[in-house]
Amino acid sequence: DVQLQASGGGLVQAGGSLRLSCAASGLIFDDYVIGWYRQAPGKEREGVSGFSRENGNTYYAASVKGRFTISSDNAKNTVYLQMNNLKPEDTAVYYCAAARGRSARIISAPGASPVETWGHGTQVTVSS
Repeated sequence: DVQLQASGGGLVQAGGSLRLSCAASGLIFDDYVIGWYRQAPGKEREGVSGFSRENGNTYYAASVKGRFTISSDNAKNTVYLQMNNLKPEDTAVYYCAAARGRSARIISAPGASPVETWGHGTQVTVSS
């Protein structure tokens, strides 16, 4: 049974930082890309970042490139999203997801179609 446990959201001022964690269990890690999506009120869900442990491949949406960094602790089966220089427009519910595939870019697929398993959301609020 695949499970994703997300944590690390919170309230931060603009320019601040947060780190999200996604602990995965019950899957063959190398067969999946672990990624982060976000959804703001009234907006569609957006693929933010992804990590492929099979090849170390990463993906970042243009809106977060240079500010967010995704990484993995293989021993803990945990993927982290370090978010720096946060902006009010980063405010959203962030979801961890497991997408079957080997290119981290699959996180950008429309409608999050490659995602097989979702973690619960964690709220990130950035005040101006």
